[in-house]
Amino acid sequence: MTDAIQWVRSLLFNIYMYVMVLVYGIIFLIPAIISSDGAVAACHAYCRHIRWAASWMIGLKVEYRGTPPTMECMVAPKHQCFLDVLMIYSAVPRGKFIMKSILKYAPVVGQFGLRIGCIPVDRGKRGQAIRKMVADVKAGHAKPGQLIIYPQGTRIAPGVKAPYKVGTGALYKELNQPCVPVATNVGVFWPKRGVMRRPGTAVFEFLPPIAPGLDVPEFMARLEADVEGTTARLNKEAGFHG
Repeated sequence: MTDAIQWVRSLLFNIYMYVMVLVYGIIFLIPAIISSDGAVAACHAYCRHIRWAASWMIGLKVEYRGTPPTMECMVAPKHQCFLDVLMIYSAVPRGKFIMKSILKYAPVVGQFGLRIGCIPVDRGKRGQAIRKMVADVKAGHAKPGQLIIYPQGTRIAPGVKAPYKVGTGALYKELNQPCVPVATNVGVFWPKRGVMRRPGTAVFEFLPPIAPGLDVPEFMARLEADVEGTTARLNKEAGFHG
């Protein structure tokens, strides 16, 4: 297959992916209003649909390794592209994200994000928002789940070095919950920028949980070693040698 044909297929897939956000938002509008479970079902259904569509529209398949968590915990994945957001959410029963407060006003995404338990945070007020989330779960006002946080804070292309932000360690200490690292090579097939999506198999590997109770520096060192070491192996497996 020529690059030109794959580029066109990638463009069509990108358009399709965003159109389906609106379609699923409409289909699940009433269930999501009635119950947060309806919003969770909508997001899981959308993620599964995109996984299926990627397999035949652009030839990109997804493979999970390890054991996705079902207990209340932190999930700390490598972040390389938009697809890893969908696929990691799809793998856990009740995922939620810390999101910028402005995103709650985004059509469909913002409303469903709030319904599934995502935490909108204003700059400088994350600690306050996290403490409220923990208190709400303990009081029975919110359902426990898996808090997904990207320890590098942004998308990082394969082979690029970037620091792990200490805020992840502060959150680990605040929550006093296990942290499940996740490595991936999806960025080899789905670049940080541009239209092109490459065919292949994107692997998401859930690594053994890091138990609560470590000092923050020790936790950060272990998290980075686990995620970066496994990601390098997966990148090499996918043919990336940068």
